[in-house]
Amino acid sequence: MKRYLILLLFTFQGLMAQVQFEARVSKNTLGVNERLRIDFIMNVDGDNFDQPNFEGFHVVAGPSQQISQSWINGRSSFQKIYSYILQPDKKGSLTIKQAAIEYSGQIYKTAPIKVTVTNAVAQERDPNDRPQGGNGSELLQLVAETSKTNPYVNEPMTVVYKLYFNGINVTGFKELAKPKYNDFWNQNIDIKQLSLEEGSYQGQRCYYVVLKKTILYPQKSGKLTLEPLSLDIGVQMPTNRRDMFGQMILSEDNRVVSAGAKTINVRPLPESGKPEGFTGAVGKFNFVVTPSKTTLKNGESLDLIVSAQGTGNMKLFTLPKPVVPNALEMYDPVHDEQVTTSLAGMAGRISDKYTIIPQYKGKYAIKPMQFSYFDLSSGSYKTITSKEIMIDVLDGPTLAEANPSTASKNVITKTDQFKYIKTKTTLVSIAKNDFYGSDLYLGLIFAPFIIIPLIILAKKKKEALDSDVTGNRIRMNNKLAKKYLSQAKKHLNNKEPFYIALEKAMHNFLKAKLHIETSEMSKDNIRELLLSRNATPETVQNFINLTENCEFARYAPASSASIQQDYDKAVLIISELEKQIV
Repeated sequence: MKRYLILLLFTFQGLMAQVQFEARVSKNTLGVNERLRIDFIMNVDGDNFDQPNFEGFHVVAGPSQQISQSWINGRSSFQKIYSYILQPDKKGSLTIKQAAIEYSGQIYKTAPIKVTVTNAVAQERDPNDRPQGGNGSELLQLVAETSKTNPYVNEPMTVVYKLYFNGINVTGFKELAKPKYNDFWNQNIDIKQLSLEEGSYQGQRCYYVVLKKTILYPQKSGKLTLEPLSLDIGVQMPTNRRDMFGQMILSEDNRVVSAGAKTINVRPLPESGKPEGFTGAVGKFNFVVTPSKTTLKNGESLDLIVSAQGTGNMKLFTLPKPVVPNALEMYDPVHDEQVTTSLAGMAGRISDKYTIIPQYKGKYAIKPMQFSYFDLSSGSYKTITSKEIMIDVLDGPTLAEANPSTASKNVITKTDQFKYIKTKTTLVSIAKNDFYGSDLYLGLIFAPFIIIPLIILAKKKKEALDSDVTGNRIRMNNKLAKKYLSQAKKHLNNKEPFYIALEKAMHNFLKAKLHIETSEMSKDNIRELLLSRNATPETVQNFINLTENCEFARYAPASSASIQQDYDKAVLIISELEKQIV
């Protein structure tokens, strides 16, 4: 009898046991280059385990299953665990959704877990996280090498990303997090072909590949951070196993590496000795003001070219504007840039061409112009002053004739003093026509027979338009393109709103013409669709270049001339695509 009571007690205790099913993670905050372990733990032998889809992660390993059961002091315990190793695909706040099991006809689910993924962090490689056969001497390191750590504002510096490796084979890579250069003007230097070089890293002989080169111009002083580049790299590593021919078997694996964040301490340009009118030019320049002619006739025009040539931040400053007498009419300049960018920085020539038309005969002086820049080699400001230019207008009215000291007054003679008084009277009859039978009466009678069919036709047309979803979307995108292009024109003097509006105008134009959505707007897809619609390769490349320029131009200084030039380019490119696309 006692034995039955004990058995009944155990059975009742088992029935009263509460089902527990939960998810646990090894950490709630990790870098984009780190890995995460998640365990789904249950205290019963549940069936039909349904894992979440792990959106925002990819599964590195798993699932692995562990089952443990024990009896302690007459009490039983059971535990089953499904484990996964996850690698985040992106930064941000990610959610691991619910997993589910079935037990005794009931469905049990875990609670969702939020995980925060940050920038890549420096980390030690886990010695246990190595394929079998690794001897610990393998090297795989991504390094960001900077040419300067303490530059001046607008002084060029470079960052070169090198991948060092030894003892393993690299099969490919993809970017997990692109580097960001906040408060830097930047431009990537094209690498036509990756080449394998021999070198050393921390005293160890190895190979390296240069993956990326970028030229940077800091735009403000202080401590600025270069956010890291992170890569997911496919590797092959040797194992202790060999095949039937005696060749060592290689294991496939993926490694995540990061160059780590870099802090650049940017020095401000000195205030002492800073010339008045300094516009931010840093480097070494030659300044020239050249007129196309100095002697001309009335009605002829001349071109005044203001240019700076040399090495420095060519695209990041404005040229001085000439001051001319009122007798010379000067039009807005045409800006031209002939600049090449390499790891040494920008070099070339920029110029503003002003068209000047004289109004009166005489000799007029264009005052000397001053251009100042900060010379990095000497650490001081330099100022170049142009020569005075004399313009000789040979003929035409003189300024005195156009503005005489005395002017004749309008005199009204006696014969004209009653000129504006009417001498004829128009009489109107006091008798009024009856409304019945009038033109208005007849018009109101027949108006419904005309208006009702028009209303019916308009209603049918509206229903047809409402049912045409694709057509409505195209018309809406056309309307938005015109709207944003108009907004861009209004913001010609305000850089950031201008480039935001211009970029939206270009995107909505593509939506209207190619019938695509924002998610389909990759550079390759746009090029393929435009070329298939008979657009010329040159126009397509100009369109892509302009949309890319809108992105980085918002973070770099821009002159009113370059903004106007980008607007004119957008209008021209859209007009050309309108004609070419079929």
